[in-house]
Amino acid sequence: MPPDPRPTVLVLGGTGEGRVLAQLLAQEPALRVVSSLAGRTERPGVLPGTVRVGGFGGVAGLADYLRAEQVAAVVDATHPFAETMSDHAAQACSQTGVPLVVVQRPPWVAGPGDRWTSVATVAEAAVSLSGIGTRALLTIGRQGVGAFAEVRDVWFLVRSIDPPTTLPPDAELLLDRGPFTLDDERGLLQRNDIDVVVTKNSGGAATGAKLVAARELGIPVVVVQRPALPPGVPIVATAAEAVDWLRRRLLDPRIRCNQRTVTELRP
Repeated sequence: MPPDPRPTVLVLGGTGEGRVLAQLLAQEPALRVVSSLAGRTERPGVLPGTVRVGGFGGVAGLADYLRAEQVAAVVDATHPFAETMSDHAAQACSQTGVPLVVVQRPPWVAGPGDRWTSVATVAEAAVSLSGIGTRALLTIGRQGVGAFAEVRDVWFLVRSIDPPTTLPPDAELLLDRGPFTLDDERGLLQRNDIDVVVTKNSGGAATGAKLVAARELGIPVVVVQRPALPPGVPIVATAAEAVDWLRRRLLDPRIRCNQRTVTELRP
């Protein structure tokens, strides 16, 4: 079978934005789309187009993949806390000359009535709990739960899509996936006598209702703030904006480079 002549777009996904982007790009017949998933979620759901699962083998492995697949553009639609993958994407695209854009939803911002304690890391969040509360809703994703394994004076309701490998000594596991409504979150906090919420500042509407519920109930929230993105990389807020960016870069006849030209420009 002859190679596909269409420009290839690599979407680094695993988020709602990545899923929407794959669906939007499936409606762009002039583009070939490959969605890459890290493989950390057991049931990621079905995506249109080509899907690959697993890592690339660091910056060098990703750069090799971009060259081998003649990728014309990369969209980083990973989680706002996927710091390593975003850094690798920026380095690999810089080395190969492949255009890169980041899709990152706006962060949550504290408003009147919010009682937030902002910290830089999950480890700092675990330390900061002392004196704030004794019954915590922990919603930070399964990979960070181990940082709370030594916390002895707090009961945790750990909510995660997939089971963590380590739980705090006094904890109950709740496997669930958003979106969550305000009524859902208010009821969850009240039924479990939650007096502190611990979350990452992921942004977005799917899991933001817990912050509104905490505000209404006067419950403090420990918020792990996002790591900084690699400098110099263009950022858009939505999947639709990423599609517009790709159209301008790859399909606008005034500025596009065809696949052969892009390949020749790479080192």
